[in-house]
Amino acid sequence: MLQDIRQHIQGPAAKVVVGLIVVSFAFFGIESILVDGGGNKIAEVNGESIYPQELQQAMDTQKRRLMALMGDNLDPSLLEDDNLQPQAMESLINRKLLMQSAADLKLAISEQEIGALVGSMQQFQVDGVFSADLYKSVLAGAGYSPAYFKQSLHDDMLLNQLRSGLAGTEFVTPVEHELNARVILEQRDLRYFTIPIEKFTMTSSVTEAQIDEYYAAHLDDFRTEESVDLDYLELRLDDFRQPVEESAILEAYELSKQDAQYKTQNRVSHILFEPGDAINQRISKAQEKLAAGVAFAAVAQELSQDVGSADKGGDLGYSSGDTFPEAMEAVIAQLEPGVVSGPIETDAGTHLIVVTERKKGEQPALDDVRQQLQEKIQAEEARVALLRTVESLKDLAFNAEDLNYPAKELGLKIKQADKVIRTQNEGLFSNKALAEAAFSEDALSSGNNSEVIEYAADQFVVLHVGKHNTPEQKPLAAVKEEIVAAIRGDMTRAAIIAEANLALEKMRSGLDADQFAKSQGYPLQAEVGIDRRNSTVPPEVLRRAFDLAAPAADKTATDFVIAPNGDAVVIELMRVNPGEYKALSVADKEQLQQMLNSESGSLVNDEFQRGLRERADVSVL
Repeated sequence: MLQDIRQHIQGPAAKVVVGLIVVSFAFFGIESILVDGGGNKIAEVNGESIYPQELQQAMDTQKRRLMALMGDNLDPSLLEDDNLQPQAMESLINRKLLMQSAADLKLAISEQEIGALVGSMQQFQVDGVFSADLYKSVLAGAGYSPAYFKQSLHDDMLLNQLRSGLAGTEFVTPVEHELNARVILEQRDLRYFTIPIEKFTMTSSVTEAQIDEYYAAHLDDFRTEESVDLDYLELRLDDFRQPVEESAILEAYELSKQDAQYKTQNRVSHILFEPGDAINQRISKAQEKLAAGVAFAAVAQELSQDVGSADKGGDLGYSSGDTFPEAMEAVIAQLEPGVVSGPIETDAGTHLIVVTERKKGEQPALDDVRQQLQEKIQAEEARVALLRTVESLKDLAFNAEDLNYPAKELGLKIKQADKVIRTQNEGLFSNKALAEAAFSEDALSSGNNSEVIEYAADQFVVLHVGKHNTPEQKPLAAVKEEIVAAIRGDMTRAAIIAEANLALEKMRSGLDADQFAKSQGYPLQAEVGIDRRNSTVPPEVLRRAFDLAAPAADKTATDFVIAPNGDAVVIELMRVNPGEYKALSVADKEQLQQMLNSESGSLVNDEFQRGLRERADVSVL
C-alpha cells in the first residue's frame, strides 16, 4: 500500500534516477536485466537450458566484483570476456545443479523472508528506515531490476538453506577434536643461531677466465630487453578547463536550492484508511484514541491499513516535499511536529498524518560555495570538450598512418617515450592497458595507431610505435661489473652454506650447539613452548622448526635455512609437546570446534557438488 501512496518521483530526484538507469544500460547493456527467455540456448543441464543472457549477466557480475576488489590494481586483461567466460559458465552450471537439488528436496523461501532481508539492508535505508526510492535507484545504478534482484536473492537464500542443511549433516567426533588439537596446539622447544652473511662476503679478485666462463654460461641473462620507441597523444580533463563566467556560477547557485540536502526534511507517519464501508467510523475511532492520549504509533499499528508501515507505527520515512502526493505534501509543509492532521484524501485512501521530526534545510551563502560551484561547472564543461575531442581523435587516428595529422587537426602536441618495455613499472606506460597496446600485433607488425584508450578517469591516450627494439646480446664489457658481482655473490652463498653444513655436521656428531656457536662468536637463542602462531621467532625459522620431524628421546633434530637477507640460521629442535584438547578454555574449545565444523561442512559441500556434477547430464553447445 505504501507504493500506492508514493507517486512518480518529480524534480531533480527523477533526473538522478533516470541518469542512473541510463548509465546502467550504457555500461552493462539492457540485456543485463533481461536474463530470462529469448535467444538460443548455449548449454543444457539435466534438460534445463542456459541462455546467452544468463552467461552475460554472470560475466558482468564477475567484472563488477573484480573492479570492486582490485580497484586501481586491476589488470584490464582480467575483464576480457574470453578470460571470464569459462569460469562464468562453470558457475552457472553448478548453480543450476544446486537449484535443481533444492527443488528435489522441496526447499522453499517465503516472500516474507525476502522482504525482511531487503528491508534490513543498510544500503537501501535512509536514517535507518527502508526507502523504496533509494532501493530502486541503487538497483538501477548496479544494472538490476527489482524483479531480477528479488529472484537472485531468493535463489541465493535457497542455496544457503541447502548448504546449511548439508553442513548440518556432518559433525566432528571427540576423537577428531583430540587429534586436531594435538597438531594445531603443538608446542616446540628449540635453539638457533645466525651465521651472518657479512662474515663471508667475498671481495677477492675475480679472474678474467672466471668472467669469460660465467658470461658464456649465462648469455641469455645478458640480453637487452625488448622495448619500443613510440609517439603518443594524451588527453586529460585538466587540459580542457576554462574560466567560468559569473553568470554561470549564479545560475548554478540558484539551481542548487533544489538540492534535497538544502530542503527541509520531514519525517512522516500516517494512519491509512482504505475506501469502504464504515470508513468514517474507523476514522472517528482513531481520532478518539489519539485525543485520549494513545500514542500515534500504537493507533497506527492497530488501525492503519497500510501493511507496509503499520508494523513500524505508520513511519513512512523522510520527504523533502516531492515524495508523497501533493495533498499530503501541502499539509506536511504546514503541520507542526507532533500535531496530528485532519483527514486527507488521496488515491490510496484517507490519511491521518503526523510529522515526527523536522530537519530545517539551509543553503550556504554564495561565497561559501563559490569555489565548489566554479570547479564543478569547470569540470562539467571540460568533460564535454574532452569527450568531443576524444570522439574526433578516434576517427582521425583510425584513418591516419601516424599521429601527425590527428595532432595537427586537433591542435595537440605529440609526446615521445623511448625504451618502453613490456613490464614497465613506472611512468605512464606502467599502465597495463597502454603497455599491451604498445606491444600488440597491430602496433608492432602492422604499424597502426592504437585505439584511443581510457587509462584512468577522464584521461585518454592514443599511441604509435615508431621503432621496435628487439632483444640483443650485451657485449661483455658492458656487463663485466655485473658479472663480477654475481660471481662474488655465488662465492659468498657457497661459503655461508658450507659454514652452515659444517655446523650441522659437528652438532650431529655430538658437539653441543652452544659450544659451536660460542666458538664462532654466534649468539645462541633459545625458545621454549612456542606454537605455530609465534611472532617472535623469524617466520622462516618457525616454518622449518615445525616442518622437522619430532626427534627421538635424548636426541635433537637439526637443519638450517637461508634468511631473506642472506644470513644462514642453524636450528636445533629439542623436543615436541603435543597439544591437549582438555587443556583448552571453554572459549578456545568452541573456537576450535567452529573451525573444524566449518572445514568439515566445506568438504561435504564440495563432495556434494562433485557428486551432482558426475551424475548430471550437461552439454555445452
